[in-house]
Amino acid sequence: MKWFRLTLTLLACLTAASAQNVTGRWTGPGSTADDGQEFVLAIAQSADGSLSGYVQAPRFEDRIVGGKVNGSSLTIDVERAGRGGAIQKLTYTGTIDGGKMKLTLPAPAARGGGGRGPTPGATPPAGAPPGGGRGGQPQVVELSRVSTEAPKPLPPRPAPVSLPMPGAVKYNGMAKTPPMGWNSWNKFRNQVSDKMIREMADAIVRTGMAKAGYVYVNIDDTWEAAHRDANGNITTNNKFPDMKALAAYIHGKGLKLGIYSGPGPKTCAGYEASYQHEEQDAKTFASWGIDYLKYDWCSASQVYDGTQATMAAAYAKMGNALLNSGRSIVYSLCQYGNLDVGEWGEKVGGNLWRTTGDISDRWQSMNNIGFNLQPGREKFAGIGHWNDPDMLEIGNGGMTDMEYQTHMSLWCLLAAPLLAGNDIRDMKPSIADILMNKDVIAVDQDKLGKQGVRVSKEGDLEVWAKPLADGGHAVGMFNRGESAAKVTAKWSDIGVSGSHKVRDLWKHEEMGKMAEAYTAEVPSHGVAMIKIAK
Repeated sequence: MKWFRLTLTLLACLTAASAQNVTGRWTGPGSTADDGQEFVLAIAQSADGSLSGYVQAPRFEDRIVGGKVNGSSLTIDVERAGRGGAIQKLTYTGTIDGGKMKLTLPAPAARGGGGRGPTPGATPPAGAPPGGGRGGQPQVVELSRVSTEAPKPLPPRPAPVSLPMPGAVKYNGMAKTPPMGWNSWNKFRNQVSDKMIREMADAIVRTGMAKAGYVYVNIDDTWEAAHRDANGNITTNNKFPDMKALAAYIHGKGLKLGIYSGPGPKTCAGYEASYQHEEQDAKTFASWGIDYLKYDWCSASQVYDGTQATMAAAYAKMGNALLNSGRSIVYSLCQYGNLDVGEWGEKVGGNLWRTTGDISDRWQSMNNIGFNLQPGREKFAGIGHWNDPDMLEIGNGGMTDMEYQTHMSLWCLLAAPLLAGNDIRDMKPSIADILMNKDVIAVDQDKLGKQGVRVSKEGDLEVWAKPLADGGHAVGMFNRGESAAKVTAKWSDIGVSGSHKVRDLWKHEEMGKMAEAYTAEVPSHGVAMIKIAK
């Protein structure tokens, strides 16, 4: 027995001796883009082999609470602050080879709703899931040791901030119809640059999209530098050398420029956000010539508590800051529909607010977000304040043209913002036809400002209707099923009677006068969209 114990002791000593000491500072790129972001592992290995320290990545900060080194492999146990300060326990695994380390990070949880998968060629910052912090797969980072000094311990985590429900923010007079334009995220993720934005603006004008109403050119996440300047100003990274000059170029095309930030310390992709710099950032955006701000919650959940009052107050801070900036800027709230945003979105100065998590370029995602999660929200929409079921995926290749036609039809009936997310530079004619159907766009942009509602549902067959300023009604007859079917729109369901002229908005044909109802053969996942005259 003594011999056995001695053998175990010797084996433990040999294992400890063969284990590499990982104490020091290890760094690697925090992003594939040339933007200065860095992944930092500051770790201390004690005499008994236990690990401590911290990890600082673009979109999170983890505290090391344990782990072990075993030869050339290691595990690192960490704690991460989540929503409302809740602590999540995670484990990294990795290998060591001299002064090099390869770490596999656990996949963060996706945000509520659709969730976004990866886009080819667009690798997110280290530690962020594909889609820049919007749900995804484990990530691998490669690090080099730059120091062998043990790190100093971090101060205790601050308690989550609680804020009272704010007073109403004055309406900015913007977005009297749902905003229309283009956003970089759905297609390009972090592979966005000054050059690309200029090319996209050129394409918006060249293709006729600008004439169709698509005027906002919106830069989503990853334009920001990793840190603020010496005066606390938010700055751009190398991909955007001069935002003011870019805005001037966009304005010269007759278009408007949008940008992205958030109420937390970091954006979804781990770049500098506007926490405690709301007034300063709003003035910076105004000085650059920005016309639209998308404000994404993300890391705000790490500093604020999880109450409705606090979320509303955090958004009101920027709402007031934009009003005080000296420039009219459309304010888009991106908080994934949480905490009954429809009840307070307008009150904090929002011109539009997300109703769900992220959409993805799949029928299942669009189908769920559009048909299942929008009914009942129509009471919150109106002139200057719109429900936002997320950006358009039309043309990104994950759905059929018929499904994209359904996507466009439903979003227009919902009076939703129309923000294209495809590569406009080389879109095929059928996609251009869907995005620039003037009859359908007119439904979305109707001056009455009413959101459409579902008026009938029979299994997979649904009819939605939207009242129009001229006294007519736009009607969508949808087939969510897997085979073609006849769909009937009954005048009694819509609130009209008698005979009315009917126009098919996709065929651009007058269908004659119809009494009491209209029936169409609708393909699987398809739509027939009509206008019933007054």
